Amino acid sequence: MQDKRFSRSGEPWEPRVLESGQILKVSAMLRTALTALAAFASLAALPNVAHARLQCVTYARQVSEVQLSGNARDWWGNAAGTYARGQAPKAGAVLAFRASRSMPYGHVAVVSKVVDARHVMINHANWSRPGMVERGVMAVDVSDAGDWSEVRVWYGPTQSLGLRPSPAFGFIYPHGGVDTQTAPATQTASIDLTLVKAQG
Repeated sequence: MQDKRFSRSGEPWEPRVLESGQILKVSAMLRTALTALAAFASLAALPNVAHARLQCVTYARQVSEVQLSGNARDWWGNAAGTYARGQAPKAGAVLAFRASRSMPYGHVAVVSKVVDARHVMINHANWSRPGMVERGVMAVDVSDAGDWSEVRVWYGPTQSLGLRPSPAFGFIYPHGGVDTQTAPATQTASIDLTLVKAQG
């Protein structure tokens, strides 16, 4: 018995021999489809690649003089004996956040300007969105002791300071940067703090 295939119209299906012009068209269609598939695959992989390159620790090492390794939660301990550490903000210092439920690996950010003892501008990656770099955003010390142990950070999606304070260790200073006991706020920025105080 012979296996017969039928077309949608019900007539027996028979293979066609393509002419050279038709072969070129089919070949071009296949190339276009494969190119589109490859583009889609690379697009789908892009967020993972971008996320991997723009972790907060990688970004902090690239834009600061503090050269530590490990997860952000480990930077404070890894800095001991190598970099000075303290609770006073200074431009160029790295603000080291503790691990928490919402950020199990901790976080690090580089201070770009000191506004006052409790307000700084920071540059960092992977806070508001994976792979996103934010420059010159506000971080505010909301701790009762004024020691930067609880910090609220600007959150891009809401265009405001984050609702939840994040636990922090303090600041890691670049070499030759600061005496940990008397770290002054040497660089200031002029911004309108009314907005910050209204949110805070």
